[in-house]
Amino acid sequence: MRVRPASVRSTPWYLRPFFWNQRRKYGRVLEAGLLWARSPRLFLGVAALYGALDRGASPIEPALRSLVTVRVSQVNWCAFCVDINAATLVRRGVAEEKVEALSGWRESALFTPRERAALDYAEAVTRSDVQVQEQHFTALREHFDDDAIVELTGLIGFQNLSSKFNNALDVAPQGFCSLPVRIDAPRGAPARERG
Repeated sequence: MRVRPASVRSTPWYLRPFFWNQRRKYGRVLEAGLLWARSPRLFLGVAALYGALDRGASPIEPALRSLVTVRVSQVNWCAFCVDINAATLVRRGVAEEKVEALSGWRESALFTPRERAALDYAEAVTRSDVQVQEQHFTALREHFDDDAIVELTGLIGFQNLSSKFNNALDVAPQGFCSLPVRIDAPRGAPARERG
């Protein structure tokens, strides 16, 4: 890791419930959370945004939200994000075979047209060498209304923030997912598995 994370004891009292919840949910405190905790106001903002996006009343179903977050994490080379989000994807009932096929979703028959539209859009938003085109919106509108498209775009934007933050600071995977989930490689380099 390129920056030393805060210790839980050094964080303000109002952040400690977040870390208690991480221990309850994941069995340990997230290293990425302790990095964000070095700036408590940023931590609160990021936590609030994540909570707004990953809520039960979202028009994007939990499994699709996780598919998108794993794919954005793969494109951004974030091993920590792929690890934690792939574990969440499995917990949300997505078959292991589908999780393992996600980096090659375009060549796989495992993905529904709705998932394909969301994943194609997620890649177009995430990659700097691609522009979002009308064809993306034509495909999206077959499966999502405008409110859902806004939520999907917000989720993609959030995951870009999160995965780029964690990748830049070299946050290592914490061993949440036991599956071999691939991470995209920079152009010209072979793809690699996380961890």
